[in-house]
Amino acid sequence: MSHESKNPMVTDVFVKGAVQGWGIATSSTIPNVLMAFVLIRVLQVSGLLDILGSIFAPIMGIFGLPGEAAAVLIGGWMSMGGGVGVAVALFDAGTLNGVHLGILAPAIYLMGSQLQYMGRALGVIGTAGRMIPVLMGVSILNAFIAMFIMRIII
Repeated sequence: MSHESKNPMVTDVFVKGAVQGWGIATSSTIPNVLMAFVLIRVLQVSGLLDILGSIFAPIMGIFGLPGEAAAVLIGGWMSMGGGVGVAVALFDAGTLNGVHLGILAPAIYLMGSQLQYMGRALGVIGTAGRMIPVLMGVSILNAFIAMFIMRIII
């Protein structure tokens, strides 16, 4: 075995990482964010975003957020990229501001993509079905605690 195969050039490692990153972006991140923009637009046009905002306003108000911010949490629960996309779409629409995004960001990542992971990871490793709601609940609780702490900090 030659010395080159043990220690690849830094440029080769960089290019390989860039190619892998491009693959992730084009096959996962961009479609999730695009889906989130489309979803928010559909909810806005249909008036369902206003209804969602009214329903969740009391709960989201505890964290200093408008009710529509619940869409970010729902999107994030399904897909982190989707949650970020929903947050950006609502920011673009003027529904959320920078402080709101700061409060929501940790929650997106603490409970992010649970729906995807439930099938991909928990089922594959043989997690007992009765434990899945507990695992999901802990992450969601952590997300709400983080939003409360962020509201105090910000």
